[in-house]
Amino acid sequence: MTAPAHRVVITDLCARLDWCALFGNDRPVELDLGAGDGGFALAYAQQHPGVNLLAVERLLGRVRKIEKRAARAKLDNLRVLRLETGYTVRYLLPPASVSIAHVLFPDPWPKRRHWPRRLMQPGFVRDLAAALKPGGELRFTTDHDPYFETAQQAVAEANVLRRAPDWDWSADPKTDFQNTFDAEGRATWRARWIKM
Repeated sequence: MTAPAHRVVITDLCARLDWCALFGNDRPVELDLGAGDGGFALAYAQQHPGVNLLAVERLLGRVRKIEKRAARAKLDNLRVLRLETGYTVRYLLPPASVSIAHVLFPDPWPKRRHWPRRLMQPGFVRDLAAALKPGGELRFTTDHDPYFETAQQAVAEANVLRRAPDWDWSADPKTDFQNTFDAEGRATWRARWIKM
């Protein structure tokens, strides 16, 4: 049985991805790290046909859902990788190859003893910066103010990205989390950093 056309199949967990082989072209590559049910990735890929988008999600049910919806929408510029985000960033992304990395509503692990599980740690930021092109961006969004503060501290400690003005996110697709938070009247925080 072959994998669905939109799924990235890894045969060597130590080999860097080849974007041209994966997408069949050399368009700019963006990432949706922790894609969830894929709402953002699917809509973003549709809005930006000139961009290749890799959605990374570790849960199989979510990956299958994204694949089915991408196939129905005939989104040739979207691929899905079922793998842990930190591992993907550290070991699989080619150096200086990614234009924008979107990190949207990662698990905030609100209990202090769980903070080491948070994605936004200095080591992760350094690994991601290595994969970004010069001038490449990290775009981060959360509904959890304390996590927003520690994420900013992690980026500052990593000392490989510089804070930039917020991007115009008004046309960006909303995740299910964003829709829920908007309906509840909850605030969200955003930050954008650029590779030095």
